[in-house]
Amino acid sequence: MSIEVYQTVPNQQLLTPILQFLKCETPDEWVQKAADPKNLSVILLDHLLCELKAAQSAMFLIRKYAVDKNSGEALLEWLKPYEIFTYRKEGDWRTLPSKNNLTKSVIPKSDSAYSQNLIDKMVMLIKEELHHFYQVLEIMDEYSVEYQRISSGRYAKGLLRHVKNHEPDSLVDKLIVGAYIEARSCERFAKLAPHVDKRLGDFYVSLLRSEARHYQDYLTLATEIAGGDITERVLFFGEKEAELILTTDTDFKFHSGVPTD
Repeated sequence: MSIEVYQTVPNQQLLTPILQFLKCETPDEWVQKAADPKNLSVILLDHLLCELKAAQSAMFLIRKYAVDKNSGEALLEWLKPYEIFTYRKEGDWRTLPSKNNLTKSVIPKSDSAYSQNLIDKMVMLIKEELHHFYQVLEIMDEYSVEYQRISSGRYAKGLLRHVKNHEPDSLVDKLIVGAYIEARSCERFAKLAPHVDKRLGDFYVSLLRSEARHYQDYLTLATEIAGGDITERVLFFGEKEAELILTTDTDFKFHSGVPTD
């Protein structure tokens, strides 16, 4: 397939708060490696995995903090076709859109003051992440990239290891981590879009608005649930996130650090 570089300028107004939130920009070395056509398969495969993990993380938050047992089981069933395809390589990926049909009408826990707001934001996020999952599979099909399982990078684990182990601080920290992951994803799509072909460039730009909204939703929830100033924790995780982005990383992935070669 011939490569026509797509010179696009992503929405700078949308990106401004993202760049102010993040403590560093993606290094040029990562952009150069990610834009190399020989690395397209690993970028797409890891992107696919990131979309599922984003949905799973949001699902975990709803099930742990916001719904009763029966609703939790319904949520698990929602994700099951995507997980079976990803982890067992079973099923036809073209049927997945018909499975993405859960609504926000799950039952909140009566003893949780913030449950419905958490449900509203996370259910929308999950639906969008699963839609993106399918879109990545469409792209892979167009570019003849065969689906295969790959290992996860260090990025998310590197952030989550700093989460406090008592509530509600643990939940607040997880939400802040979610905000950084979504913000970095948005920033990287914008960085990469001008250096790839038109089809990929269009796709990456189309993701920016939802990724930016996801980061804002996570941060809003963290502030509401904390019931106070979370600036110190946001700055703490911002420094940890920047360290992961700016240090060398032997495992090249969508959220990896500076490539070693």
